[in-house]
Amino acid sequence: MTETEQTETERAETERAETERAETIDDAPAAITDGESDDVHTPAPDSESVNDLRTPTAAFDALYTRHAPDLTRQAIVLTGHARLSQEAVERSFQMAWQRWPDMAVDPDPAGRVRAMVHEYALSPWHRMRPVLWTAQRPSPLAPAAPPATPAERALRDAVLALPAPYRRVLLLHDGLGLELSETAAEVEASTPATAGRLMRARQALAERVPWLGLADEPPMRQREILRERLAGLARALPVAPPAAKAVRSGSERTVSRMTQGAFGLTALIAVATAFTLVQEAGTLPTRPEAGPPAASSSAAPGAAARAAREQHGEHARARQAKAGGAAKRKVVRVGHLAPEAR
Repeated sequence: MTETEQTETERAETERAETERAETIDDAPAAITDGESDDVHTPAPDSESVNDLRTPTAAFDALYTRHAPDLTRQAIVLTGHARLSQEAVERSFQMAWQRWPDMAVDPDPAGRVRAMVHEYALSPWHRMRPVLWTAQRPSPLAPAAPPATPAERALRDAVLALPAPYRRVLLLHDGLGLELSETAAEVEASTPATAGRLMRARQALAERVPWLGLADEPPMRQREILRERLAGLARALPVAPPAAKAVRSGSERTVSRMTQGAFGLTALIAVATAFTLVQEAGTLPTRPEAGPPAASSSAAPGAAARAAREQHGEHARARQAKAGGAAKRKVVRVGHLAPEAR
């Protein structure tokens, strides 16, 4: 066999292997993806595109473009709120861009951003923002969802009725296909606690939506059913995330405002400190005049007693003199009033 025939044979085997792999991927069951959807074909990266991904901007844009739509759908499944979900995705990617040197070397940057999105979306402090819950009008970034079928509406309401930790565990394990240990690590809980949350979430769904058929099924079959149902629930949600450039610009503006605020606060503290020092310097008390020397602690007890007696005697003489003066004034006054008494 010549070298040309051998090369053609190897090329044919490679093409056949790629075809079989593509058919296997097409036959896989649908799920809530954590990247690009199945109907989008990703071309093989050439040398020029690989070189472009070495820049931080290109790498971030690629990560955002691939994962932002699916993360938005996941957040909507968790919260039922499109605007909050879009905000969670934008804020999380903005924080990722601010920490990009650390994110770039992370073995799973998409998983790290996903954890930030879920934590932000499920944060309880959003309950104190009534604007989010009263103004749910469709917008270009949060388009209105198509009318849901009764089955989809029942499943969505049942999922949203679960406690937030149960929802997150159910989405990660059954919806995204993470292993139980990986799910526990992402939600920062122990494996037994995560398994308990998952079991109670499945039991609650089996009671609220019995047509799912979860009650009498083994755990693996329950996982398959929920994965298919949650994937269908997410695919029905239209999302339109902003461009990656807009997210990067928003992150840079946020950093700029934080820097300016820090400088402004530092200058304000310096001015207040200087003003306080000037005021204290203008109101300092003058040095008191020197008074009589204090009695030494080392003086003898007799000297202290003698000084106390002398002081008491002076007080007594002062009182006697004051009483004598008052008596003389009385006598004089009486003399003026009764001259015949003289």
